[in-house]
Amino acid sequence: GDLAYTRPIQETKLRNYVFDVFGPYPIVGAAGVAGIGIADHSPKEWQLGANGYAKRFGSDFGIAAISTTTRYALAQALKEDTLYYRCECKGVFPRLGHAVVSTLTARHGEDGHRAFSISAFVAPYAGTMTAVYAWYPGNYGTRSALRMGNYNLLGALGENILLEFFYRGPHSLLSRMHLNNAHAAPVTEAVR
Repeated sequence: GDLAYTRPIQETKLRNYVFDVFGPYPIVGAAGVAGIGIADHSPKEWQLGANGYAKRFGSDFGIAAISTTTRYALAQALKEDTLYYRCECKGVFPRLGHAVVSTLTARHGEDGHRAFSISAFVAPYAGTMTAVYAWYPGNYGTRSALRMGNYNLLGALGENILLEFFYRGPHSLLSRMHLNNAHAAPVTEAVR
């Protein structure tokens, strides 16, 4: 069973938002995705080398910032708690299932019951749609934005799996990298 649920306070949500947009995780993530873009020469219209890398980095960082902002803003408006809560269950498959389900669900209400999360579903696509129509080359459209959004959703799933299996307390290496706090819940046993 779950521990007694306590909704996160506004200060916690704001601190997590700022860290999730400007902290080391989105910077390292954008750097990695920009490197993949250089290796794939995608978008082909953007040159290679330092200028091409900088353009891809800025684009990927922007996509992440828009996606994160959308998730937090929608969660606030819809009263969803999208912070990640580790499973109290035992065993690899139940915990893996929890991480998968948590990717598209959120806590709702004062009791913290889990339900489908509109903010978690929409956010991965908000950044990619914005990029495709605001700064990507003209030959990219909705189909490209949806494909890139699917990768963002897979990234969120991967992050939840890391939080579920590799977080080991507030003094662990992952906690220092903030992976413990991406969507992290301010609860005794939950990821903090």
